[in-house]
Formats: sequence, structure tokens, C-alpha cells
Amino acid sequence: MLRRLPTPDKDPRLLVGAATFDDAGVYRLRSDLALVQTVDFFTPIVDDPYAYGQIAAANSLSDCYAMGGRPLTAMNIMGVPPDRVGPDVIAQILKGGADKVKEARCALVGGHTIKNPEPIYGLSVTGTVHPKRVMSNAAARPGDLLVLTKPLGTGIATTGIKRGLASPELERKVIKLMATLNTPGAEVAEKGLVKAGTDVTGFGLLGHLDSLCRASGVDADIDAAQIPVIDTEIFKLINGDCVPGGTKANMEAVDRDVGWGNTDDHYRTILADAQTSGGLLLCVPPKNLDAVMAILKKHRAPARKVIGQIVRLKKRARRAV
Repeated sequence: MLRRLPTPDKDPRLLVGAATFDDAGVYRLRSDLALVQTVDFFTPIVDDPYAYGQIAAANSLSDCYAMGGRPLTAMNIMGVPPDRVGPDVIAQILKGGADKVKEARCALVGGHTIKNPEPIYGLSVTGTVHPKRVMSNAAARPGDLLVLTKPLGTGIATTGIKRGLASPELERKVIKLMATLNTPGAEVAEKGLVKAGTDVTGFGLLGHLDSLCRASGVDADIDAAQIPVIDTEIFKLINGDCVPGGTKANMEAVDRDVGWGNTDDHYRTILADAQTSGGLLLCVPPKNLDAVMAILKKHRAPARKVIGQIVRLKKRARRAV
């Protein structure tokens, strides 16, 4: 559908637009300052309204961090069915979002609410970044190590929660994970340690990696054995066909581009799992790995795992797993 839209006039100040399928747009204001702009929202994935607000806000803020930016202002975007969702629930959703915005040291400046058949909530976020410190899909280079900052499996876990199949322990674990901010993205970019990266959300790790590889003109090798998974319970849920439709769609979308090797079906599903508020996938030059890992440790990133490497473009499948 996007190909049907007219191509916008080129603006030399637009450093990152829609062409590279990046997480946010970046617009240069002056030689040392650029704006990062993004918007995201979704329907509830957990029953607790406060947790839903936190997760949706963290997910929206993540796009700014994935570009190396620091969030500056945020605006609420909300749709509610007033006959089904009362004021107390709405207040809890907004409080969850506001608390997460405050944690990000970002200013909540307002928002907009409409009537909608089902609840939706998220944020429009504006941040800042130095034009020479932007992280983007188009800057990956052969030799870069792929570092993942959160374990995978949130799509499978939240589907299990909706179906009443997930344990209370897994539910608590996945809510905490999804509400965790991806703050390390800003620091690794500001220090010039990482030039390319993305966050892992609805298109799954392989879907977002595919966009990055296409934009950069490279391929990637992934070691499935190094993929961090939220909990071993994820494998039990997969065995029970507790897999969201988005994950199955992701599998179909990337299958033609992936050389799976001997990767088992569980990890194929996990690599394509549609994440909500997932971690960052950073392309780290080997010489910078120790410094990046130290920053991830300082920020208590849920995972600090090297899962593969960027390689030169191959004639066969785009990614070997």
C-alpha cells in the first residue's frame, strides 16, 4: 500500500525518513541538533490497566532510543469505548503511561482522545539526537556483532496470558520485561559506539533484521543457540500451539529470505515472534563490544547477548540461522 503513495519531495534536512523502514524519523535543525519523531499505539495485551499503560508508553519511547535519541516530549494517544471502559480504568492507563514517561525524563505535554470500539493507547514522542550520532537501519557494516538487549517470546507469552495458559510467574516476568525502557540506545549512540540498530517489535527479530539488512545492503548470520528466551515455559506454550497470528504471519513473510539450516521449529517460531516493547538489536563493531556491554550492564538491560554477526551480501538467502 505504501508504494501507492506519492513520493515526497526530497528535503536535505530529513536525515532518516520512511524509505529505510527505520523506527523513527530524524530531521536536522542545525549542524549539531536533530529531532527524532515517532508515534505508536496498540490495544491492551494484559488485563491490568496500569501495566498496559506502562507497556504501551515504553514501546512508544523505544523507537526514539532505537535511533540513538533521547525523548524530550510525549503526547498521549487514546481511544476508548466509553460504554465499556470507565473513568477509573482510563485513569490507571494514563497513570501507567505518565509514570513511564517520567522515568524516561521526558515531558508529557498533552494528547488526544477519541471514542473507539476497543481501547487503544500509546504516545507520540519527540526526541533529540546529534546528526552525526544517529543509529539507523542503513549503517550496518560487515563484521558488526549483533547484540540483543531483551530476551524473546513476549508475543507467545501474552497469547498464553490471554488464553489463561501462562503461569502467574511468567505473566509477572513478561510484564516487567515489556515495561523496561531501552535507555541504553541513547548512550551507546552518543558515545559513537554504535551506528546501526533497531528495536525488536511487531515484525519479530527476523523481520526487523531483514529491514536493517536491506537498508544497509548486507546479510546477517544468527546463532540460534545464543538467542535468549524469556523462560522455558515459552517452549511449552509453542508445543500447545499458543502462537499469535502475527508471529505466524512473520514466519511466512521471512521464510523465503532465511537459510534456516538445522534450526528447530521452536527457535524458528521464537525468531519470528511478534514482540511488544522488545529490546534493541545493536550492530556493534568488535572493538566497541566491551564498552557497549558495560553500558548495557549499567542500565541493567535484561539481556546482553551476542547472537550473530553482519556479513557481506550473499547470493543465497538473506540470513543464515
